Amino acid sequence: MREFTTAVVLVTTTMFGATAAGGGPPGHDDRRQVSAQQYRILTRQCRYADTAQARSDCRAEVQRDYRIGERAPDLDCRTYSGVTVCGKLKLSERERRCVRDSVAKGLTYRRAEVECYAFL
Repeated sequence: MREFTTAVVLVTTTMFGATAAGGGPPGHDDRRQVSAQQYRILTRQCRYADTAQARSDCRAEVQRDYRIGERAPDLDCRTYSGVTVCGKLKLSERERRCVRDSVAKGLTYRRAEVECYAFL
């Protein structure tokens, strides 16, 4: 009887114990859940990235890191000069220089970051 029990455990583990690459069960989705509106903002803000490659990378990162579901109240979204962005922005060197210059002239960092990202 003991040998039979061991065999069942091994078969069960082999059949159902596999994990997905992300560490969860098969089909597990570990992307961050955000609302449809937040997802749209994340996707649309990619159009402001400095180069075609940066825009493409941005869209790929949104698809890889986020999924539509419940609103994420802790997602850092902000609007300045009519432009809304969410999350951490990947700024080019030129945009970082713009932020430093704007902050030195009295603009808040958050506003300078959005304006340099969107309008430079």
